[in-house]
Amino acid sequence: MPGTEDVATDLQAFARQLRRVNGEINRLVHGFALARGLHPTDVQALAVILDSEEPLTPGRLGTRLGLTSGAVTACLDRLERSGQVRRSRASDDRRVVHVHYVADARPAAREYFRPLAAATESVRGRFDEAELSVVLRFLTELGQELNEVPAPRR
Repeated sequence: MPGTEDVATDLQAFARQLRRVNGEINRLVHGFALARGLHPTDVQALAVILDSEEPLTPGRLGTRLGLTSGAVTACLDRLERSGQVRRSRASDDRRVVHVHYVADARPAAREYFRPLAAATESVRGRFDEAELSVVLRFLTELGQELNEVPAPRR
């Protein structure tokens, strides 16, 4: 079929670049985890907690990361001990626990990930607003699409 090769090449090129970016970000995440005595999964949990638009429960965190309840508890215990998160009971239902990112932990994370922010800003400077709008739309829609894929249980 005409044009099929172009689509395959384009998809392969996207996949290759997404793997490359993912690998570089994972390298930084692993370094952050190592520097704080955390597991890389703990840093993934921090990202989910930080980006959550609503109060996050341990159950929702486990679903998002594909972790068992025991693994989520161990992860949150490590994050609490390291001063990254705190757990609180919901005021309307004391059985419900919410997980919060500790504001005091943000400066250390910002400092560690400053090179990532600088690289992002450097690359953003090479694109005009219209191009950035398309890139952001692509990343947003890809993230939403991937969010619908259930995480395998670990």
